[in-house]
Parts: sequence; structure tokens; C-alpha cells
Amino acid sequence: MATTRTANAHWEGSLKEGKGQVALASSGIGTFDVSWVARSEEANGVTSPEELIAAAHSTCFSMALSNELTKAGHTVETIDTSADVTFQPGTGITGIKLTTRAAVPGISAEEFATFADGAKTNCPVSAALTGTTITLDAALA
Repeated sequence: MATTRTANAHWEGSLKEGKGQVALASSGIGTFDVSWVARSEEANGVTSPEELIAAAHSTCFSMALSNELTKAGHTVETIDTSADVTFQPGTGITGIKLTTRAAVPGISAEEFATFADGAKTNCPVSAALTGTTITLDAALA
């Protein structure tokens, strides 16, 4: 069954002096302030499109990795993933670094790395971001 999720953005003013909000409409769990300054300089309690992409990517990757490990008969205790999305004003998103640490009893580091590489490739968010260089640092906890 296909699902559709919705977020709504509202913006006021010019790019550099303006500000806005993004609402996570499907879940209704929050509305978050956004600004150019938060995107290109310091966050200071305001989010950016890149942070939202990082949230989506780290979550999707963790879910994909868990699924692949479980399908292969491994028991996943924990997976902790961070995504660092780099934004260069005037250029755009220049790269994403996924860092993951997992507790998976009975798996070798080499086998885990193979599963992690597969999750990086097969995660739907990774697939949507194929125009961006995505690197991976994966290790057992």
C-alpha cells in the first residue's frame, strides 16, 4: 500500500532577511521555524531543509539496515545513525555522511559492513538523493 506524507512550508520576505515555518502536516507533531541564516550560518534553534533531509536519511537508513539484517536472520539490538548533510551557499548540497553504530550479536565486522553498504544503496531516501555523494562510516558498537 502506498503512503503519502505531507509537510507545508510558509515563507515571508526575501531569501536572506525572510523567515518561515515548516509544519509536519501528516503527523501533526510540530511546526518548526526556518531561515536562511539557519541554513547558511548557525542554526540557533531554527531548522533548515538540510537538517530535515538529515533526519529523513538517518531514519530511513537505520530502518533499511534493520530490515536487511533481520531478513538474514540476525537479531538487531540497536542501530544509531547520524547523517551530516553539507550545504554550500551558491552551490547546494555537496555531500551526505552517514555514520552508524550497531549492536548485532554474532555478526562479523566485515559482514556488517556489507549489510550497511546495501542499506546505503537500497534505502529509499538514498535512492532519492542519488545526485549527491553519500559516504558511509559503519561499525559495530
